[in-house]
Amino acid sequence: MNKQNTSAVPPLNDSLVKEDKESSSKAQTKIKICGLQSVEVLKSMIPLPVDYIGFVFARSKRQVTPHQAGELISVLQQWPEGQRPQSAGVFVNPDLDELASVIREASLDIIQLHGNETPEFCQQVRNTLGVQVFKVISLSHNQQQSDTAAQLEMYKGTVDAFLLDTYDPLYGGGSGKTFAWEQIHAYHEWTAAHHIPLFVAGGLNPENVNTLLSGYPLEGIDVSSGVETDGTKDIAKIKSFVERARA
Repeated sequence: MNKQNTSAVPPLNDSLVKEDKESSSKAQTKIKICGLQSVEVLKSMIPLPVDYIGFVFARSKRQVTPHQAGELISVLQQWPEGQRPQSAGVFVNPDLDELASVIREASLDIIQLHGNETPEFCQQVRNTLGVQVFKVISLSHNQQQSDTAAQLEMYKGTVDAFLLDTYDPLYGGGSGKTFAWEQIHAYHEWTAAHHIPLFVAGGLNPENVNTLLSGYPLEGIDVSSGVETDGTKDIAKIKSFVERARA
């Protein structure tokens, strides 16, 4: 038997290995497009490789009614089998009756909570409504790093993911502005150690999403105003965002 000659095999280029790891990480990052209001825009997104579609029920210029959300969610069934995005509803300090009422008309997969909801309430939502819960941690642009572990530990076992977003003092939800990304590391260190996905939102757009993901191997990203033109979802920007997030 001939011995295999391995002496001619060139060593792996470190930069190529790094690129390959970055590409693999980006391919695994989940993409959420939030604030959808138009059936036609949603149809034009088929079959883009997005993982979540968000509908805003909190007070906002992107707010939808449960009936509107139900119509939009029905469009998700037109995605190819196995590629359908999950539906997420965005709320700020709701009560359980409000959530139950919404879900009767709009069969949401995820409840995304942007307010001061307690861990007990998050667990109650999961148990009673049978949905996933994403808990938002609101950050200010110049916020000092607090005790991240204590902030997150209380929600351990009661939520399915955390989402970092920039605090909006007017509506209480996201502001569409970036926060200091260096804050991500401490949060991601904790969530990764506890196997809880971490999403980042706030001011993301096609121009900066690749930079974010090159620096932080996140489980998910969330965009809304960054894929709009004059306050309306722009399919060209949505496609560009998805392409650059996967690049």
